[in-house]
Amino acid sequence: MHGLWKPRVLGAWRVPASGPAILAVNHAHNIDGPMLMATSPRPVHFLIKKEAFIGPLDPFLRAIGQLKVDRSVADRAAITDALGVLGDGGVLGIFPEGTRGEGDFASLRAGLAYFAVRSGAPIVPVAVLGSTDRRGRLIPALPPLRSRVDVVFGDAFEAGDGTGRRTRKALDDATARIQERLTVHLENARRLTGR
Repeated sequence: MHGLWKPRVLGAWRVPASGPAILAVNHAHNIDGPMLMATSPRPVHFLIKKEAFIGPLDPFLRAIGQLKVDRSVADRAAITDALGVLGDGGVLGIFPEGTRGEGDFASLRAGLAYFAVRSGAPIVPVAVLGSTDRRGRLIPALPPLRSRVDVVFGDAFEAGDGTGRRTRKALDDATARIQERLTVHLENARRLTGR
């Protein structure tokens, strides 16, 4: 990633140095996940749609610790694997919107709140900016080679309300709190980077 683009990383020190953590990343382009993996101060395990685990990508993604998820069902194996990463003190990367879109955290799925409340791991908001600004000349599906992509880490926060409840209402409330914090982080990141 560093050879193809010019990532500028801001606030990486905000990622806890040890213990479980969840990186909640906006998702506007295919390179957002790999860019975060390349710039994060700690190894990141992402929940990645099962459709990506094909051909030579399958053994590669498994070797670098990525987790396969079937988005069409409540994939219990993926949930167990993700909780295992957090239980072992690792870093889980999640695209809270569930799929690539505007990357503005406008509609969050409940998975992020579930993992945060269930594990007690802090959430670190991450904004990847610049991956969709322009199309490349050589490969239009990618940003121009050697263009700048900003990766901005925010302050870690707890998603739960402190009661330890895991009811549907507690998860809905946690999702609303998370969405507010992620939206504020994205606005701050845009202001900071001028994007």
